[in-house]
Order: sequence, then structure tokens, then C-alpha cells
Amino acid sequence: MEKYSALSPQQLTELKTSLTEKYNGYKAQNLKLDMSRGKPCPEQLDLSMGLLDMKDYKAKDGTDCRNYGGLDGIPEAKELFAKMLDVSTKEIIIGGNASLNMMFDAISRAMTFGVVGSDVPWGKLPKVKFLCPSPGYDRHFAVTELFGIEMIVVDMKSDGPDMDTVEKLVAEDESIKGIWCVPKYSNPDGITYSDEVVDRFAKMQTKAKDFRIFWDNAYAVHHLTDKPDQLKNILTACKEAGNPNRVFIFSSTSKISFAGAGVAMMAGSEENMNQIKKILTIQTIGSDKINQLRHVNYFKSIEGIENQMKKHAAILKPKFDMVLDILEAELGGKEIAWWNKPNGGYFISLNILPGCAKQVVQMAADAGVVLTKAGATFPYGKDPQDRNIRIAPSYPSLEELRKAIEILCVCVELTSAEKLLAEKK
Repeated sequence: MEKYSALSPQQLTELKTSLTEKYNGYKAQNLKLDMSRGKPCPEQLDLSMGLLDMKDYKAKDGTDCRNYGGLDGIPEAKELFAKMLDVSTKEIIIGGNASLNMMFDAISRAMTFGVVGSDVPWGKLPKVKFLCPSPGYDRHFAVTELFGIEMIVVDMKSDGPDMDTVEKLVAEDESIKGIWCVPKYSNPDGITYSDEVVDRFAKMQTKAKDFRIFWDNAYAVHHLTDKPDQLKNILTACKEAGNPNRVFIFSSTSKISFAGAGVAMMAGSEENMNQIKKILTIQTIGSDKINQLRHVNYFKSIEGIENQMKKHAAILKPKFDMVLDILEAELGGKEIAWWNKPNGGYFISLNILPGCAKQVVQMAADAGVVLTKAGATFPYGKDPQDRNIRIAPSYPSLEELRKAIEILCVCVELTSAEKLLAEKK
């Protein structure tokens, strides 16, 4: 079909009438479809049921995992997940079930005690700011806002954040203490940072000597194809650039094993990890070692994790392919919507005409399709152009997903026709 912008007012009016009839037909079905979060579907969770078959509770160093101790993780868990993150066992701490918890704690520690290199705790400074590449992960922004940290939007480009902007801001402003990053298959754009971006992060001059990159590598092994994106090792790059303490790396098995009972991990320089472990000796007597041991016993090696992720991809790829096919069939060539085609991760980022996202999300909800709240992918929940919608294909069944995306497309078309018609009157 031709571009919507090329249609006459009469054509747009006729299109609006037909789309309204189609939309009302969907509303009459009283559907209840939820695509608001990137949750694994039951079939994915079933892949890890073997984790629960556990008989031995001893770690390889003799630790009884049912008892106290093991502050930073049992040795075999550190070995396995250090390989997943390409760090040494001295550069990793194994936590509880959620990397978000470890990120929250990292912010809290920095605010209360500072980080390696801090003159004073961040919380005692007049102002603390974070750079927030956007669209980005809403929970990062929620944590930052909770601690009263001012958030600054940085645009995402095809190879990562706009590094010209990042470098300029961090060089000028000492109150900018950190940046949030989802560097591989980013949430929601599905972008993997280029080698150049990683190197620029490692080498850039920062006015704050205690600046930290919060590197949320949530989708490190979450590929959808047999030709996965490659991400350069940020910790190695920082060491080579003379800034070994610059990065905190986070990840978990939340979307590898059980979303509610995975294993989280944090990595960084030995100096960073040692400072954190000193605080952890007061905070906790250790995370769930039984859960760590059963993950190691089940996966056994990094190859075991990779094989598990191939099974996940077999479930997820048909869903992503369906969404992309429907978007192309319904919205392609009309110049009212643009979307990414990710090589992994959990989301598809849809951009529509400015000023339309909130209306589309509300219309979809009225027709029984719950999407991530419009604006959620930006700090403070405010998308400056009101155009980004995050699509989470993982949880619904294929049939539910087909219906949900068809409804979303109708909502996008109808809202676009109304907007363009109003502009031409």
C-alpha cells in the first residue's frame, strides 16, 4: 500500500471508517491478552524442571550447601558463570535469584558508602546524575528515580548509545556518576554495542573519578539465530585503557532456568569486588548455595548453558518471526511505523508516528491487549516524542500472539489515519 501521508483527506476518511469497523470487531471479542512484560512462557520454564532433581548438597570444596557460609558463591558456580561473562573467578560475586536486586544494592551501596575512588558517598553529594540511553529498561530507571538520582536521556543509535553525547557530558559534569547499559540485544531495541562503542566507554575521560558503567548483560547468551551478535569484553577494554574499576557487570539465569529462582551474578575488577565483599560480610551470610549447586549440577558447563539456550530459541524464534511478518504485512511501506529485527533478546521495539503511542496502547488495552505502558522505556515514564512501544513476544501462545499483534497493527493504522487526517484539515 502507498504511504499514508500521500492519501487524500477523502481516502483517509474512508480508511478510518473501515479500520474503526475492524477495531470494533476485535473489541467485541472480549479478549484478554497480556504482552506487558518479557516473561518466559510455560514451555520455556519446563525446560529446566530437571534442576529440581537434587540429591547431593556438597560443593566440590566440601561445603555443605544447606548450612551457613559461602559469601560470594560456591567455587563451581563462580567458575561456571565467570566463563559465561568472560571474567576470572576473582572478578565475580554470585548473588541471589535476581540481577535487579544486585543492581539495586550496587546503587544503594554507592549512595551510602561510595565506590572505589569516591571521596564521599554519592548520597552526601548535592546532586547525582545518571545517563540513561533510551529507549531503555524501565526497571533501571525506576531504581535510579527511587534514590533521587537525576536521569539524563541519551539517544540510542544503531550501534549503541550516542557516544558523542556521552563523552561530552561525562567530561564536563562531575555530578554524572554513572550510566545504565544493556549492551547485548538491548531492551527494547535489540541492539548490540559495537566494538567502537565499548572501546569509547573504556577510554573516555570522565570528570567524576568514581564514574561507573552499570553493564546489565542480561541477554549475554539469549540468541535467536545460529549467528549471534558478538559483544566485546568491557572489563578487558577498561583494564587496557587504564580504567579497571570503571564497570560493574550484571547478569543472571532468570531467562535461562527459572525466572523466579535463577542465579544472579555481578562482576568487575578485583578491587571493586573486594570492596563490595567487605560490605556483604555485614549484609548477609551468603546467598542460596543450594540453588547455585543445582544450577551447576544441571548445566555442568558453559556448553550445557548454550545447549539450553538453543532450546529456548526454538520456542522463541517462531514468535519473533510471526511478529515481524505481521508488522511487515500490515504496516510495511506505509511510513507510519518502524521496527527493529533483533538477533536475540526478548523484545521488539516499535516506533510509530510522534504523539501516537499513548493512544495506541490505550486502544489496544480497550480491545483486550495489555502492552507495556507508553513512555515506560524512557526516564520518568516520559517519551519525549510519544512514539515508542515495546513488544514482548515471549509469553503468549502463537495464536494469542497473532491476535494481539493484529490488533496492535489496527490500532497503529487507525491512530495514524486520524492524526494525518487532522493535519490535512
